[in-house]
Amino acid sequence: MKTMVIGASKGLGRALMEGLGNAGDTLIGVSRTRPDNLNPMAGVELRWVEADLGQPDKAARVIEQAVVDGGLDTLIYNLGIWEDLAFDPAYAFLADRDEQLQDIITCNVTSPILLIKRLLPVLLESANPRIILTGSTSGLTQSGRPEVAFGASKFALRGIADALREGYRAQRLGVTCLNLGNLNTEDALSVPRAQAEQRGEGSLIPVHDVVQIVRMTLSLSSASFVKELTLPAIDDERF
Repeated sequence: MKTMVIGASKGLGRALMEGLGNAGDTLIGVSRTRPDNLNPMAGVELRWVEADLGQPDKAARVIEQAVVDGGLDTLIYNLGIWEDLAFDPAYAFLADRDEQLQDIITCNVTSPILLIKRLLPVLLESANPRIILTGSTSGLTQSGRPEVAFGASKFALRGIADALREGYRAQRLGVTCLNLGNLNTEDALSVPRAQAEQRGEGSLIPVHDVVQIVRMTLSLSSASFVKELTLPAIDDERF
């Protein structure tokens, strides 16, 4: 299996690069720069594409060229940015900078649309094509969050997923949107999960749990797929 992870240099993306795949599989990481000291699963080949999704058209062309000849089975779009004071009690929409609002929509909405358009012909050549979009609980109806641009962008991801399913059901394209709550990205996959789950005392989700869910999703046969999955922290009072 050949899997591409967008936003693979740190946090959840790095955890996916270190926790996905089986012997003989290929993982292709995409980020502006390649991180050091990655520890992939045994027998998994790592490749890297340096691209800046803040420039979506240019990045999409570069990424397409990297896989057009070798093929691709799964695309995981795990890139997203948010407002300066997002998730802070001091957040105020009227204080948001116009330039940053545009950057959020570019990175979180325009980039995945353009990239998927470029990669879809390659993906559809796979016997089991899959797209996984890393969404957020902020993108759910009545999420209880006030961040306008970030929330709108995560709502948009769910719309992208729905439209792709309708447009390419005949080609058996499985599209999954993961609505994730607040993550513990300080503890890498190398930290024991029993230790990582203690950070935040129930308010943060270890990246280990997300990796496990993605592994399960990718292990399914071509006869089924996970449409949408919501993963809040156990103490998240909104759920």
